[in-house]
Amino acid sequence: MPNPKRRHSKQRTAKRRSHDFLTPTGVSECPTCHERKLPHRACKKCGEYKGRAVLAVKTAE
Repeated sequence: MPNPKRRHSKQRTAKRRSHDFLTPTGVSECPTCHERKLPHRACKKCGEYKGRAVLAVKTAE
């Protein structure tokens, strides 16, 4: 099994790790209640998806 002869410099290590980061999740806005929601998912607050009521949501009264 080959082993490295010399250590890699900090610059070379940083260049390799430049793509190892987390990207923020894409969040869209619900057209009905204007809450933030994940795209292609039903809204948790109003229960609508593409203008149709899909989920039964309890309302606090």
